[in-house]
Amino acid sequence: MSSRPPLDPMASMWHWLAHDLRFYRERAGLTGTELGKIIGVVRSTVSRLEAADLRLTDRQTMALDRHWKTGGHFFRLLTYAKLGHDPDWFKEHVDRESKASVIKIFEHSMIPGLLQIEAYARAVFKAGGVKDIDADVATRMARQEALLRPDPPLIWVLLNQAVIELPVGGAAVMREQLARLLEVSELPDVMLRVVPRGVGWHIGMEGAFKLMTVGREDSAYIEACGGGRLVLDAAEVRAYGLRYDRIGTEALSRDSSRSLIKEVMESMQ
Repeated sequence: MSSRPPLDPMASMWHWLAHDLRFYRERAGLTGTELGKIIGVVRSTVSRLEAADLRLTDRQTMALDRHWKTGGHFFRLLTYAKLGHDPDWFKEHVDRESKASVIKIFEHSMIPGLLQIEAYARAVFKAGGVKDIDADVATRMARQEALLRPDPPLIWVLLNQAVIELPVGGAAVMREQLARLLEVSELPDVMLRVVPRGVGWHIGMEGAFKLMTVGREDSAYIEACGGGRLVLDAAEVRAYGLRYDRIGTEALSRDSSRSLIKEVMESMQ
């Protein structure tokens, strides 16, 4: 018997969409194979769509609406699912991060979670008023296992200079954190660069974000107070890719970035 929790259409637009897919299929007396022929997929894919492991495409929802004459019901659900808030966004973002072949990160205020040392993460959670700090630190450290995979992701990181200068947890913790950045920056699959303060205001100041490639699909995760947003729309993801490239034009070279990190680390007493 599966241990998967049941879908809750009241908790997520994506769960609602998956729930209705199964509801309409069963009401019509169709098997997964028969429904698959309608939307152009195999039976196993239908099962994953109904479990919300995969998501319907625009084309598939329009095919459903035509077949069941639902007046655009499925297409509207998909549209609002893409636009609305989803409480599972962070969870899905972490899942994608663990499987990604390419990860591009821009941060303007803190060291990215994938590169944080435990003491830095603990200081961040303490300052944020987190109740169970140990649990959140353990979860964050577990995310870094993605870097130890046999096929580790290619990671590109852009950091505002302020990120490496802010003494999170105190000078001793920050020196250790900067040493970790230097260590990671030497890895062949990591490209870490710093945007110097002298650049002034740039487009990245509008907010931190992350780009992830899993298989052939690109997505973005936008950091925000109280919960981020997962972006799946291809055009919007491309826009964030261009934003990343524009920020990158302002960054120091890889070697110059390392030199600046060493300089800041040595200045912390």
